[in-house]
Amino acid sequence: MSLQAGVSSPGLFLRSVSVNNSVSVYYCPCKAPRSLLPGLTSSHRSPDLPLIMKSVSRLAFTVPVIIAVVIALWLLADGAENQPASARPYGNAADIKTNDADFSTGHQQPPSKLVGESAELTVPGQPPASLAGTTEPGGWAKTDRFGNLVPTGDLRQLFEYYLSALGEETLSQLVARIRLALSVLEEPARGQALDTLGRYLDYKLALSDLEAAYGEAGASEPAEIERRMLEIHALRRTWMDAATAEAFFADEETIDRFQLKKRSIGKDSSLTEQQREEALAEAEMALPEPVRKARQDTRKFSRYEQARVAMANDPEALRAWRRQEFGDEAAEKLEGLDAEQKDWNRRWQSYAKEREALEASGLAEPEREEGLTRLREKYFSESERVRAQALDSIQ
Repeated sequence: MSLQAGVSSPGLFLRSVSVNNSVSVYYCPCKAPRSLLPGLTSSHRSPDLPLIMKSVSRLAFTVPVIIAVVIALWLLADGAENQPASARPYGNAADIKTNDADFSTGHQQPPSKLVGESAELTVPGQPPASLAGTTEPGGWAKTDRFGNLVPTGDLRQLFEYYLSALGEETLSQLVARIRLALSVLEEPARGQALDTLGRYLDYKLALSDLEAAYGEAGASEPAEIERRMLEIHALRRTWMDAATAEAFFADEETIDRFQLKKRSIGKDSSLTEQQREEALAEAEMALPEPVRKARQDTRKFSRYEQARVAMANDPEALRAWRRQEFGDEAAEKLEGLDAEQKDWNRRWQSYAKEREALEASGLAEPEREEGLTRLREKYFSESERVRAQALDSIQ
């Protein structure tokens, strides 16, 4: 499941989805391919996008940077009506199907055939426009002492890095690019990696066909969600060996099971609030450690937001609470961010009043824009003016 970035640095990458018009964001601990970390709004798609509904979340400009990140993670951890990713429609598979003739409904041959044919293709010197200036994911070229390929989640990210440019280049061209990247491996690992690529491509086509069978309607009942999830898990092991499926999807499937368990616990009316919390804590222990830690951290910041409201008129009490909850160093940083936000709010309110007066003055467009520029220079620093202008554009 997968926010991805222009570099393959270690970390979490997130995905936003919509279930019955409510937004949830979740993530898995792996190296991000390259497209979503900056703001959750990349045009590139992450591996195996959801098979039930698709959506996008927008972070508010007026929230401090750290709080914005926290809220995103909080939504990630506790979005309403969470469903397993495997049970949602996987947009990426469908996009491959519609964006390239090789993956169309009337395909003449399985896409794995392109792996062998790609040996005859010449790879263009320039990358697709969407990949220009980005870094190819690393960490995937792993072999055992006998030279056999060791499948990893990083290898899947390499595949998806290039497949995300489908539409800019044909599938055949992108397969040739992946083949070139895999050429750094020695045999037998190279041949095994190419075989894995072919199986992965065939899996994605089968996933697209399964999505078509599900249709547009999403699943709402737990039994149907679980059935779809298990079908996807089984499909992966049909096209890939157990070791590869585990390496590619283990964390994702663990989160799938947690989301299903969480949903079941939330709907169990026989549980008291304390029993529900204990059951969720027990279920959470099965999550990958980075995911578990992130959920704990986001709960801390959620409590902080509540404390800020409750102690808004008692700065000393809030200061003491921050130190007790986060430690002295983090508390000082949070206090500084709070002060910066209050200062911004004060200046924004003054700016907004003068802007409204300017807009009501009846000036022609050139004069009005010139007046707005002067107002922004009056109230904001150079970097803040970009933020102010963006906020103005959505008023």
